Amino acid sequence: MKIAIIGAGGIGCYYGARLQHAGHQVHYIARGEHLAALQINGLQLTHPEFSYKSRVEAYSFDVLSEKFQPNDFDALLISTKATATVSIADMLKTWFERTKQQTSVISLQNGIDNESKLASALGDDCIIGGLAVRIGGHIVRPGIIEATGLAQLIWGAWPHNNSPADLRFSSQLSRLTKAFNVAGIPTSNVPNIRRELWRKLIINNGVNPLSAITRLDTYALSHHPHFGDIVHQLMKEAARAAIADGEELTTQDADEMYELICTFDPIKTSMLVDLEKGRQLEVDEISGAVIQRSKILGISVPYTETVHAMLKHTIGADNA
Repeated sequence: MKIAIIGAGGIGCYYGARLQHAGHQVHYIARGEHLAALQINGLQLTHPEFSYKSRVEAYSFDVLSEKFQPNDFDALLISTKATATVSIADMLKTWFERTKQQTSVISLQNGIDNESKLASALGDDCIIGGLAVRIGGHIVRPGIIEATGLAQLIWGAWPHNNSPADLRFSSQLSRLTKAFNVAGIPTSNVPNIRRELWRKLIINNGVNPLSAITRLDTYALSHHPHFGDIVHQLMKEAARAAIADGEELTTQDADEMYELICTFDPIKTSMLVDLEKGRQLEVDEISGAVIQRSKILGISVPYTETVHAMLKHTIGADNA
């Protein structure tokens, strides 16, 4: 199959390397020094169970859209930060309209609003929601990636089965699921991806902002004598907020996600890595999304509001 990975950072490069190793054509869309290193030196990736070093096809998005048409690809995988979703959607819209073509667009991003933003720009008949589970992946140096974890993928037509995207891309998504599994990427196709995105947000709300404040990894946070309970409370608040999007998650869902995070290998969260590297954080896309839904519902989420405010202050202090 032929796949373009838009936002080929740590996580995108891991999945790209797995696919390329299995014989698929992968195009890595990146920028800056990382793009230059991929073009000159290729991709070097290490994982406890997989290592890869090879030349790769790497482009900027502008070059991609000039050299290729959307239908040249079986799918476009978006693994950028959620803060870039609107700009990515605008670029894809221009490309799609200019070529009068589309292909399936699979979001593998943090948060619960990426798919709706992409659908607003591109139409709801080509959007596949997705999430990466139990993976940590970071650019150590330009062109060099370290990754860890089981690196599972869960995806499905947005927002559920029998949606326009499901009717259009159901058979193609089944082929993609099979190809990813054969490539060593545990992948499942689910009937209600929005529910799965909320369950992932439960984890992200529990550990991402707090890890950026404390500088602790997921294992240290979840097993800390004081922070562990805060992680659990943050997860419960996210579960309650999901009803605003029509997803009835319960305390049991939060308990399951908490037990899951407690069994993870230590992973440095993406938000902590972004903070250390001076990059923009996905604060509004994670804790901010929970707060926004809680206001719609008229419910209190004091743990989330407190951690959100502390992190906003931390960002401001670091940039002062």
